[in-house]
Amino acid sequence: MEPVAIVCSQDAELYIILEYILGGDGYKTVLAGNIHEAEERTREKSPAAVILDCRPGGLPVATLCARLKQDPATRAIVLLALIAPGAEDQHITLLKAGVDDSLVRPLVPAKLLASLQSDRRAGARSNVHSHHIPTLGDMEMRPDSFRVRRGEREIQLGAIEFRLLRHLLENQGQVFSRENLIAIAWPTNIHVDTRTVDVHVSRLRKSLLTLGSRVVIRTVRSAGYMLDDARDS
Repeated sequence: MEPVAIVCSQDAELYIILEYILGGDGYKTVLAGNIHEAEERTREKSPAAVILDCRPGGLPVATLCARLKQDPATRAIVLLALIAPGAEDQHITLLKAGVDDSLVRPLVPAKLLASLQSDRRAGARSNVHSHHIPTLGDMEMRPDSFRVRRGEREIQLGAIEFRLLRHLLENQGQVFSRENLIAIAWPTNIHVDTRTVDVHVSRLRKSLLTLGSRVVIRTVRSAGYMLDDARDS
């Protein structure tokens, strides 16, 4: 069955362009003219991705991001933002709200598809290797569903946070620079600065606290991040 991408935008021309680009990669596109319609369509269609048209004074897409990422039923859906050049403040706001990736206008079709394909490939790899379940202490990952479990508690992570945590789990005790983590968790042709990594690591830490796990992501000064079990400290 073809994957669905919901486009949250009030720009009909942009939608037609995205419909053409995504259709060539096997996606069915659905237009949502406001955030309430986008949320409704997301729950109806269970899409692979939601593409957010972010313009100054436009739709309050950060609100939509937060709602979708706070709901376990929609948390794993890829949220991709299209933002204006120089809108760094908006980029950080969206990251904190839960967006997975941001692309700066003007729209480059290859970058858009690479971002979406990266998340699809990550899901496919997880399904192939789902019998390998990374663990640390009493916490384990479920690669086939982007979920992390500790006892009876379970959380679902976004695509970026999932890839970061999985790599740290599979390389316990090793320190990774922000540049290393960018190469691991983001598509190769998308620019990501180190501050963006910090935002995603902060979100991942909060998720682990919600889970009640003693697994912690430590900041190693001037070096990067590492994962360990606080019970061993």
